[in-house]
Amino acid sequence: MSVSSFAKARFVVTALLASVAFTPFAAFADNTVTVGGVSFVNRGLVAVGRIPANQRDKFGETFGSGSGMAIDPASWTKDGDGYKGSLWLLPDRGYNAAGTTDYRPRINTVDILVTPTAPGSVPAAGREQTGVEAKLVDSMLLVDDKGGDMTGLDPESGVRAATGEFPPLPQASNGKVALDNEAILRLPDGSMFISDEYGPYIYHFSADGKLIAATQPPKALLPMRKGALNFASNNPGPGASTPDPKDPETGRQNNQGLEGMAITPDGKYLIAVLQSATRQDGGDSGATRQNTRAMVYDAADPAHLKLVHEYVVPLPVFKDAKGKTLVAAQSEIVALSDKAFLMLARDSNNGFGLKGDTSLYRAINVVDLSAATDIAGSEFDGDKPVAPKGVLDPSVMPATLTSLIDLNDSKELARFGLHNGAPNDRNNLSEKWEAMSLASALDPSKPDDYFVFVANDNDFLTQDGFQVGSAYKAENDANVDTTFQVFRVTLPGIAKR
Repeated sequence: MSVSSFAKARFVVTALLASVAFTPFAAFADNTVTVGGVSFVNRGLVAVGRIPANQRDKFGETFGSGSGMAIDPASWTKDGDGYKGSLWLLPDRGYNAAGTTDYRPRINTVDILVTPTAPGSVPAAGREQTGVEAKLVDSMLLVDDKGGDMTGLDPESGVRAATGEFPPLPQASNGKVALDNEAILRLPDGSMFISDEYGPYIYHFSADGKLIAATQPPKALLPMRKGALNFASNNPGPGASTPDPKDPETGRQNNQGLEGMAITPDGKYLIAVLQSATRQDGGDSGATRQNTRAMVYDAADPAHLKLVHEYVVPLPVFKDAKGKTLVAAQSEIVALSDKAFLMLARDSNNGFGLKGDTSLYRAINVVDLSAATDIAGSEFDGDKPVAPKGVLDPSVMPATLTSLIDLNDSKELARFGLHNGAPNDRNNLSEKWEAMSLASALDPSKPDDYFVFVANDNDFLTQDGFQVGSAYKAENDANVDTTFQVFRVTLPGIAKR
């Protein structure tokens, strides 16, 4: 099945509508879902590996892990029963347990060796978490368009005025452009797109890490306070004040920017997804923030992305132990076409390193946009909410979701010495699974098979930390490794990368 025909296929609606609670997964080892007459198969977890929590990068600072990840397809090769290659791992704004710091944004290059276990089988004793061998080999700083350092500091109320082709940019009190990295895409020329939490913007950087261009989203997504653009996320740096009001009145909620971003297999389109609903669309409450937005850009000119489509994506909902409805915010996407993508979504505040131990929702879904209403350029991109108080406008058909991979599957985790829930030790999954990328299985007998890599954002949590000139120890005695999980899947119709 070709990518174009796949894009036109109508997915079977097997999951959520905006008002329906999500049903937890049953455990599985080999899960098949039928989507538009095509079978997508999760063959299960096949490899796990770690980078220790106290890893330092080449700048001598504590290594932070996967807010975003991109596997280098040119490096990806098969050697016997194993694979090797490299990936780019994007940390976010630095260790920020008590507000943000002047952490310099960067990209890490990691070499990997993957020796997958046969689907459903158990690794040899003592080898459960050695299927991914990951080694940090380089780190590169990101700089602004003038070559100056950027920063992870909260921009508070700072705005760098628009200059040339650049829109107004988030700016910290030290005058640096503020950046909270969330997703990374590498282009064939080595340049890269990086999505941002503060803006929420899409930035284009050169191969050597210099800012080239910035794409501002529609007005509806821009954080506004008292009628003015205000990029603060209510995470002030040392000595800084909190914003007034603490939350935007419209636009993206604090810390809920462009968390997911992907390029289509043909390289023609870029898809970016807001982590959860805008404030005016119910994003002012954890129970009503379900209706987020996916924007599809024509990427023919990377310096001038052109918005061509926009859709409402209903995030998964679930109930906690007290029966309260909660929404699983999305953390990353991988594009299958311009009409479909994989979406990683999760709950919050549960996992190793935190007091809460048991996650209620971590999963990868297939999102279908083919029957959704295109709202690009409509009044919903301006002042009119598309889902006031979380209730979707009746004129708008949302995307549909189909569940594919449950990261909390206890049987799958147990094969690799992992678990979800008590005891809250290093083998309990950490909270933030935020990075995802795809690599071919390079199997001539199964040309539609791929490996889905996922990695956690370890939040720089270690007892042996050093960053921005100071040593630190994370709370709760936390030492959260960077952990990789690799799933083997069958995705018919996806063009080889």
